[in-house]
Amino acid sequence: MPTTTTNIKELLESGAHFGHQTSRWHPKMKKYIFTKRNDIHIIDLDKTVVMLDKALDFIENTAAEGGKLLVVGTKKQAQEIVAEESKRGGMYFINQRWIGGILTNFAAIQTRIDYLVRLEDQHARGELARLPKKEQLKLAEEMLRLNKMMGGFKEMTALPEVIFIIDPTKEKIALAEAQRMGIPVVAIVDTNCSPEGIDYPIPANDDAMRAIKLILGKVADTMLVARAGVDKIEVEQVDTSAADAEQVKKHTEDIELAA
Repeated sequence: MPTTTTNIKELLESGAHFGHQTSRWHPKMKKYIFTKRNDIHIIDLDKTVVMLDKALDFIENTAAEGGKLLVVGTKKQAQEIVAEESKRGGMYFINQRWIGGILTNFAAIQTRIDYLVRLEDQHARGELARLPKKEQLKLAEEMLRLNKMMGGFKEMTALPEVIFIIDPTKEKIALAEAQRMGIPVVAIVDTNCSPEGIDYPIPANDDAMRAIKLILGKVADTMLVARAGVDKIEVEQVDTSAADAEQVKKHTEDIELAA
């Protein structure tokens, strides 16, 4: 059991149970689907809790041994959350375009990171101010461009021990590179995704900002606990007995869904 845990109530409140339209589902997600309402699949949050706890336990154990985590989430509604929670939890992140070869050709990527770091160092020492204005402007724009692309992982000097992906269908190149390099993958998997090849799938809505914030926030909390050696983060607990779970599911059915 991980130090940081979650419960059905907070997942429900975040909208984590809303899947995609039934016409867009992936058959391999069937075991994680509770029902459908108005042609929209409803994710079984009992299973989400179990899978999320497994993922957090793995992340906590890995981080406790010094392992690093790279968060990948480039869809618009995830970008700001990815940056905020990754910085809070001391995780590397990519919230813009995935650059091919980040994992499979890291040596080449590292040369670009080194170049960015050198530019920033020269700027901090005032060396760039001695250059012609046109050259200063060019290098300033280059720093902005590189920071936008690589700023979230410019301190990464080796491959991460874990990749956390928001929407593996969108981030299929990142997923493929992680699989090729044998890096364990934790991912938020919606009803239109395949959980195959993902070591720790977390069935949940990967489009709702509140759900993304909740789950990634749990990951950040877990990283902080593991790194600081904190014994426990207190979280509100709810009874997840069969009767209570049934009541929560009944409440789910009463929620008005958009077509």
